Amino acid sequence: MDIKTQLQHTPEVKGFFDPRTFTISYVVADPKTKHCAIIDSVVDFNLESGSLTYTGADAMIGYVTDQGYTVQWILETHMHADHLSAAPYLKNKLGGKSAIGEHVNDVLSLYSNAFNSGADYDSELAAFDELWKDGDTFSIGTIPVTVWYTPGHTPADVVYIIGDAVFAGDTMFMPDFGSARCDFPGGSADSLFDNRTRLFTLPEEMRMFMCHDYLPEGRTEYQWETTIGAQKRGNIHLKEGVQKTDFVSMRNARDKTLSIPKLMIPSIQVNIRAGALPPAESDGNQYLKIPINGIFSTVRKNKN
Repeated sequence: MDIKTQLQHTPEVKGFFDPRTFTISYVVADPKTKHCAIIDSVVDFNLESGSLTYTGADAMIGYVTDQGYTVQWILETHMHADHLSAAPYLKNKLGGKSAIGEHVNDVLSLYSNAFNSGADYDSELAAFDELWKDGDTFSIGTIPVTVWYTPGHTPADVVYIIGDAVFAGDTMFMPDFGSARCDFPGGSADSLFDNRTRLFTLPEEMRMFMCHDYLPEGRTEYQWETTIGAQKRGNIHLKEGVQKTDFVSMRNARDKTLSIPKLMIPSIQVNIRAGALPPAESDGNQYLKIPINGIFSTVRKNKN
């Protein structure tokens, strides 16, 4: 990756905050060509009723339409466990190709038997148009994009370096919130720390955009943009000077106190299919399943 070339390009970035899952989705555009990418989209899923709505996705569609953008890519930083992806809905409305890191194969191997889906999973990854390798490059209009493989939160996370902006997924949070959990199957606090170190090799002036913000104590407004330099100097878990052993010990102890995300079980079933719902069963209805003491027994049960 040519850092100087990356820094010469400044994409237009619009964040869309989902208050129910604390997720920020992005439209990232090349102002010269008006080509854009959508990153980490969200479906509004009501767990109690099983209903799906698309308020957040429709807001993104309205913005893309109003700006006259052409969608090239619908990107995921990882296979989310806290919300359902709106990628198929957006792709149907706006076009574009869907993509995620190639190590989503590792996630598939962990969860493929959890829902008794049999052969249904054999072709699930074909639902993604592209599976990125570490170091892959592509473009959004004239803006260069580099993909880095950054496991830790899950075994399949990637970040997208788009011009002078880094889309960090759950590799980091805002400096005053720190880092993401690493206790999902295949996660690793050691790996997360190593990838923090890699990200810190980027220029300090590079913008960094978060996938979540949970409004830590002492702050009254949600935020999702910072810089590499601000993370290096101020991230409460990962700033320069923190030792790896101390971080891993803190992260592992903290993770033992956390409940699994409320939407983890439905999210996994949908997101492993690039956001598509499971196929209809013999009665014509689609179902999301709840396994009893299956693979999720390795993850702490929700205390709520």
